[in-house]
Amino acid sequence: MAEWAGPFGQVESTVAMYAVIATGGKQVRVTQGQQVHVELLGADQGADVDFTPVLLVDGDTVLATPDQLAKAKVQGRIVGTASGPKINGFTYKRRTNQRRRYGHRQKYQVIEITSIAKG
Repeated sequence: MAEWAGPFGQVESTVAMYAVIATGGKQVRVTQGQQVHVELLGADQGADVDFTPVLLVDGDTVLATPDQLAKAKVQGRIVGTASGPKINGFTYKRRTNQRRRYGHRQKYQVIEITSIAKG
């Protein structure tokens, strides 16, 4: 951990380990103990999941090359499910009396990150 002396001489920690993972077509920055909302993974609540395409790990040193990241591992546990905000939509075609209202709420799984390993 990188440390520096604050304005009054106390030692403060400035770097916490984090990783960038790819899931559901999106990139997510995660730290250990954090809960994140990701696209549905098709696993039950309480199941352990591994995120294999780890894109970056940063702690004391940055791991970014493919051979370094091949050993990196991010593990999490499915805590539950959640719903996103409601999206209201409306379609119509003029002069034909065709109108349609619809709503949609995207479902997400809540993942708690249990460990980030550099390998």
